[in-house]
Amino acid sequence: MTKNTRVLVVGGGPAGSVAAAALAQQGVCVRLIEAAQFPRYHIGESLTPSCRTIFEQIGVAAKLDSAGFVAKHGGVIRWDADSWVFDWGAQINARSWQVDRGEFDALLLDHAKSSGADVSMGVAAKEVVFTGQRPTAVHCAGPDGEFTIDDFDYLIDATGRAGLLSARHFQDRYPHRNLRNVAIWGYWEGAKVLPGTPTGGINIISSPEGWYWIIPLSGGRTSIGFVTGKDDFAARNARHDSVESIYRELLDESEAVHDLVDGANYQGHARVETDYSYVSGRFSGPGYLIVGDAACFLDPLLSSGVHLAVYSAFNAAASIASVARGEVSEEDATAYFEHAYRRAYTRLLALVSVMYERYLGKDGFFHTSDRLVGTATPGQADSLSFVEIIAGVSDMREATDASTRILTERLVDEAMRIQQRFVSGEEGGPGMPDFSSVLENPLRDAESVEFRLVTEPRLGLQRVPVDERVESAV
Repeated sequence: MTKNTRVLVVGGGPAGSVAAAALAQQGVCVRLIEAAQFPRYHIGESLTPSCRTIFEQIGVAAKLDSAGFVAKHGGVIRWDADSWVFDWGAQINARSWQVDRGEFDALLLDHAKSSGADVSMGVAAKEVVFTGQRPTAVHCAGPDGEFTIDDFDYLIDATGRAGLLSARHFQDRYPHRNLRNVAIWGYWEGAKVLPGTPTGGINIISSPEGWYWIIPLSGGRTSIGFVTGKDDFAARNARHDSVESIYRELLDESEAVHDLVDGANYQGHARVETDYSYVSGRFSGPGYLIVGDAACFLDPLLSSGVHLAVYSAFNAAASIASVARGEVSEEDATAYFEHAYRRAYTRLLALVSVMYERYLGKDGFFHTSDRLVGTATPGQADSLSFVEIIAGVSDMREATDASTRILTERLVDEAMRIQQRFVSGEEGGPGMPDFSSVLENPLRDAESVEFRLVTEPRLGLQRVPVDERVESAV
């Protein structure tokens, strides 16, 4: 039955490749088009353990292990006066990778092809045509000119920040006022990491104007970047005649970072990105699902980009596969998908917003994490909920086990509590977090919690028995 369902995936990054591979493995007819020719450069090199879980499910984890990427076992965070280690091996028995995205993305796309997806690179989607509320055609441009694809039942938009549907068609992408940040970064050879860093771990080091990342990569290379507010970056930019000058000044201002690059070789070409924190008004609709950065992006702080991409893609594939087999209705499947994706994004948005408040300290971050997950077991390390959120473990657990889902109103209340702290205090104003775009329906839709993600005997959705559902889910 699934072979009669045709899916067009637009975009071949991690989200598109995972969705295409997972669907093809379920017997769905999948066509994927990608505008670029891989390999191509991309930022977002630090992965979470949740990614490994999904990669194991689609059979690509062993290929990644063999590719020579750095095995990531956690990291060290120095945030204002606090410092703490998160050790995934010791705390949650997990690990992931630090990757070269050019090689990583190409490997995933090749895996989608070997799984049975029809993959074309150099083909750009220009416009989506709707019949009523449903997409029925996509106008494209390729090496041989313009053409139209209209032989699909479902469209998966995995076009990243370009946002084929959200930014260009619906025009319902909303920036986060409290995350108006700029990232600047470059690459070094022979740089060090902080003492006590778990093998292959990331370092996050705060400063008065922002924070630094240090990510060890294969071949002795290290990605070192800085994130700051747009106004602070603009003021600094006015004093310099080049991006390279800004970058070197920023690294010199941090004693800790300066020590880590002492004796290392800078490989040049600092890069800058901005306007990357946003969320779309809809993640799905009749005949379409929007995955990865095409739907939303948060912030580099917790390395959540690839997690949200592959998590949403895996859930999208499960939803379409179950509809194709006649196990659930399209309405129920899209409600589940949107609910699962928005919950994951909302939880991370709340935690990132709290961390940018700065003055709460790590205990404040940990207590917020407990409330966002809904689990605080006596005797556990204070950081366990925090570790589970940044590892993507809490999202994967909620997707597969409905009984562990924190009540939706508690998640909403925590987000509102964070927002109210800005409203009532000195933090109010243009930088105040606004959760309205992620807390509207269908996050509150009770029907969406009736289903869970399953991988056995095959990938799909399963109706949750009444006695296992979270009561009062709205």
